[in-house]
Amino acid sequence: MPELPEVETIRRQLEPELEGQRIVAARILDERWSRPARAEAVEKALTGRRIEVVERRGKYLLVGLDDGATLLMHLRMTGNIVIADADEEQRLGGERLYPPPDGPAHLRAELVLEDGRLMRFIDARRFGHGAVLGAEELDAHLSARLGVEPLEEELTAAHIGQIAAGRTVPLKSFLLDQKGIAGIGNIYADEALHGAALHPLSPAGSMKPEHWEALREGIISSLELGLLNGGASIDDYRDARGEKGSMQDEFLVHTREGLPCPRCEELIERIVVGGRSTYFCPACQLRLRRRPRRRAAVRGRRA
Repeated sequence: MPELPEVETIRRQLEPELEGQRIVAARILDERWSRPARAEAVEKALTGRRIEVVERRGKYLLVGLDDGATLLMHLRMTGNIVIADADEEQRLGGERLYPPPDGPAHLRAELVLEDGRLMRFIDARRFGHGAVLGAEELDAHLSARLGVEPLEEELTAAHIGQIAAGRTVPLKSFLLDQKGIAGIGNIYADEALHGAALHPLSPAGSMKPEHWEALREGIISSLELGLLNGGASIDDYRDARGEKGSMQDEFLVHTREGLPCPRCEELIERIVVGGRSTYFCPACQLRLRRRPRRRAAVRGRRA
């Protein structure tokens, strides 16, 4: 599933291409894409609107419209968004780019822009979706699902400690919970924990202040490296130009089972945490232990 660096890469590419464009027509070819809203209602809400801004929250892409509504899109497992000419021969950047991996057969929705180009949502497994939400609906939708943005100043060591306090879930699961820290998925959770030298099975609430800071630094450095490399293309991910990212060539532990750890040279291992493949170094990633609870004072103790 595309994570924050992949979605932000797409956002940055879409922004100059979409902002200021009017949507001449909207076509939803797969009704699952807009459920529970009817495809016709979403098409009507988009047609004729001018695109004011292209933003991101967590793993969501947000296309702000001139009537105050927002087209919210989530790529899920295999979604891709590309800009194409109407004849499908040219894409952002010209001939050097890859075509979308799935082709027109997996086209779920598209917007026809006033300059004649198309914004296409291509998704082989059909898990991606789109919705048009008003301002109040959007705020409620996002606030119920997303926590702090990890590349903004509000992600502090103290904030990590606050949301981790009392939590017994493994650190890997803690990082995947979008209600705590938004945008981190399987790839960057593994990379962040290696950067922080913390074992993925450590209980989240077992961290001390020095671990909060190490984890914050691990999160930021892994996400920034992902952005620098245009995201990771392990399976289906392509950017808005149809190109692969190169972050997969920079992985420290993710998918590197049996290879030496770049920090200590111990062999990297793979386990399953919360149903997700998890890669880590058993030698240099410290496994914290659950803190014992303080015994409650005995009430009514005899003098």
